Amino acid sequence: MEKLFVRWHDARAPTIDDELWGDCHMKNGRGVLAQLGSGAFVLALVSFTLVPASTASSQAPVGLGTADSFAVLAGSTITDTGPTTITGDLGLSPGTAVTGLQSITLHGAVHAPDAVAGQAQSDLVTAYNDAANRSPDANSPADLAGRSLSPGVYKSSSSLGLTGDLTLDAHGDPNAVFIFQVGSTLTTASGSRVVLLDGAQACHVYWQVGSSATLGTGSTLRGSILALTSITLTTGATVEGRALARNGAVTMDTNTITRPGCSPATPGATPTPGTTAGTGTGGTTGGMTGPGGTSGARPGTSGRALPVTGAPVWAGFALVVGAALILAGLSFSLLASPLNRRVVAVRDRPKNRRR
Repeated sequence: MEKLFVRWHDARAPTIDDELWGDCHMKNGRGVLAQLGSGAFVLALVSFTLVPASTASSQAPVGLGTADSFAVLAGSTITDTGPTTITGDLGLSPGTAVTGLQSITLHGAVHAPDAVAGQAQSDLVTAYNDAANRSPDANSPADLAGRSLSPGVYKSSSSLGLTGDLTLDAHGDPNAVFIFQVGSTLTTASGSRVVLLDGAQACHVYWQVGSSATLGTGSTLRGSILALTSITLTTGATVEGRALARNGAVTMDTNTITRPGCSPATPGATPTPGTTAGTGTGGTTGGMTGPGGTSGARPGTSGRALPVTGAPVWAGFALVVGAALILAGLSFSLLASPLNRRVVAVRDRPKNRRR
């Protein structure tokens, strides 16, 4: 009988090695959870610190002066191929050649060339220098596709491209200003879009281009282009803003260009004395039909359904996962010691009975 008890005891009772293994196993589990949680937190913090999806800044609008009333302004020539609709004035100075004017549906006045266009070109130089000399809040990547940006000044030392959707988020501020400083060329791909979100308005978006701008087929750009040289709009490109070229040509092909108007909640598009606020000559359609737009909608409301992309999406997920893992590790730690003591006590019962 004693031999049978001893055999049962040997089969059921844990050894010291078993208890040590169980304790180490729990400690290893806690260690793994702690490391995973800490790693997730570090990843999230790095993404928020070093790879922000947006940057915030409070900027005054760029004063366009008398150039504010123009939807298209060029220095050398204006050329159009195919039916183009322009809402706002069309101007040329000091050049004299306007080609394809008969194919343009113009809701505004023609100044080509005259003193009005000459003064607008002078004010454009001032506006261009103003935008170029703003202190940047962040360096822009070579391609803005997939970004969601807060108000501010974004600088690209060389060329800048857009191959997809760019979201400009005003965070509820209709006076929010976005300025893009482009060292050389601005190029948008076919079908790309600039989408305005949460009160952002095209009248407060500026693209200062150190060379020339080219807008891809069927693309949609919002904001005023202030180009040192030329601006080319390929077939079907849409602009809610202005195409203002200082020295070169503006070339169009079956386009829609709508001079933007600010909502009544804002004092006007530009702060410079003599600037036309609100609608101005030729007015504005108050919205547009096209990719990301809805006819009759207030500028700045289109594209609200577009998902906002950027580092905070996955960084926030990493924070939640990290917190959950660390809490699990702490819970494991609090439960591990009592559990170990309970296991040891239960396993020691056969020993006590034997005695």
